[in-house]
Amino acid sequence: MRKLIFYIALFSSMFFIFSCDEGEPVIDPGFEDMERLTIYDYIVENDSLFSKFNQILVAGNLDKTMAAYNPNGDDYTMFLPTNEAIDEFIANNKAFASFEDLLNDKAYVESMARYHVVNLGIITNEFPFGALPSLNLTGQYLTVQFEIGEDSSYYKINNEAPVIQGNIEVSNGWVHVISKALTPVNYTAFQWLEQTSQFSIFAEAVRQTGFDEVLSRVVQGDTVSLNPVTLFVEPDSVYQRSGINSFDDLAKWLSPGNSEYTNPYNSLYNYVGYHILDGSLFLSDFEEDLAGVERVSTNYSTYGNAPVNINDMELDLLINRGRVITDTMVSAENDTTFSFLRITFYYDLSNNLTQSGAVHIINEVMTPQKATAQDKSYEFWEEPLFYQFRLEGGEFVVEDQSLLSSISWTGKVDEIYFVKSDDEDEQAWNRDYLRIDGDFSINYKISPLAPGTYEMRLRAHSYNSQNALVEVYLDGVKIGGLIDLTSSGSVNWPYYEHVLGEVTFLEYSSHDITVQSLIPGIFIWDVVIFEKED
Repeated sequence: MRKLIFYIALFSSMFFIFSCDEGEPVIDPGFEDMERLTIYDYIVENDSLFSKFNQILVAGNLDKTMAAYNPNGDDYTMFLPTNEAIDEFIANNKAFASFEDLLNDKAYVESMARYHVVNLGIITNEFPFGALPSLNLTGQYLTVQFEIGEDSSYYKINNEAPVIQGNIEVSNGWVHVISKALTPVNYTAFQWLEQTSQFSIFAEAVRQTGFDEVLSRVVQGDTVSLNPVTLFVEPDSVYQRSGINSFDDLAKWLSPGNSEYTNPYNSLYNYVGYHILDGSLFLSDFEEDLAGVERVSTNYSTYGNAPVNINDMELDLLINRGRVITDTMVSAENDTTFSFLRITFYYDLSNNLTQSGAVHIINEVMTPQKATAQDKSYEFWEEPLFYQFRLEGGEFVVEDQSLLSSISWTGKVDEIYFVKSDDEDEQAWNRDYLRIDGDFSINYKISPLAPGTYEMRLRAHSYNSQNALVEVYLDGVKIGGLIDLTSSGSVNWPYYEHVLGEVTFLEYSSHDITVQSLIPGIFIWDVVIFEKED
């Protein structure tokens, strides 16, 4: 996968200036000393190319922002549509009969202007194969795809807007010119499925099993009870290669004689649930974790009765590698050779962004497979409220634990804090942690873990005389001894991984981890780690 992305990026840099369609403008910066001018100055200087988006910025009250430095000190990135791109947007948008109609819709034009600006300076060689590392000014992610043709290669934003001129440096960030205006995502994952006929079989399976409710989540706007999801989906053409030409064919194959499709024990129900993963994950997330650590083989929790395993090979991401046998050959020497189904992604069709999370297209029918133990870490990603806090960044107090779904506590504690630090020296994984102070017992219900034997470790801040002394319980049973959080770490490495012991799980299920103070104090909880035993 890493080599694939490397070659894509290489080809992109080689052919970038040839990427635009015939007739698209070749952008001339218009002046040499751009670094002394702002994003807005650049737009004004090139009025013949960008006058319409300039008017959108003014009508959307964003012109002064684009003429100033980012108060966060991290620059801005502007995806700047040409006049032709705005004309095309108007022509294809039934809500606006003219450009003047658009400008008169103050709410829409303000949202449109802010949608094109990312709150961080990003150049093209920093583009991931997935979501950009910072939100745009409407609080949403933009995604990046790579398009490679026979004689051209280019970046595509949100799978709709080609970048035709990149890396224009100005004093308050970067400008990337696009040949199509970005359209804010206003559809859920289920609506995305229904938009075209090529996903009709899987869409009907979603409806019949009741998962349309899960895939109809609008995560933004509900900051308490909902987490995003990731959807893997096979197009109809993939089913047809296996002789499945309709939903009825799929149901007969997976659940013959049993039409209770909404029953969690039904095979069709678990098949669809197996395609829905916790959290919004892009292809770049499958390649490495949030701390930038390369993955090899990782289990991802699903809404079915088993996790999906994704193996990051040298050139590809493989799903459930080596688990589905398609052919067996026995040689004259009586040696047996197996052929395995190779499930991977249609890369150029994946990384689709919806209001519910990411959607990816896969190349083979993906059936649930028996779960095997893989290393797993837990740092409160199951908690929807914390997901929103991570997007905003900062220190957040939680006084009402009824707002939380996976965390609860008792004892002489009024509140807990969730912290997403912007300090690059912060040593907590992903620079976030949970903090509780007092005489406490705090419980964390983790998402399901595959059967197997693991070494269990607790990573916490362990170098402060005001820290607590604690004990840890797994599913109500004490594991490990007394943990002294006051002096286990050091000045340079205050976070310490405390080995709790070996645990064995016999089935794919969730578990409760309880940390209880024996001597009251501060507990800064970073992550719980389960490392599989060989």
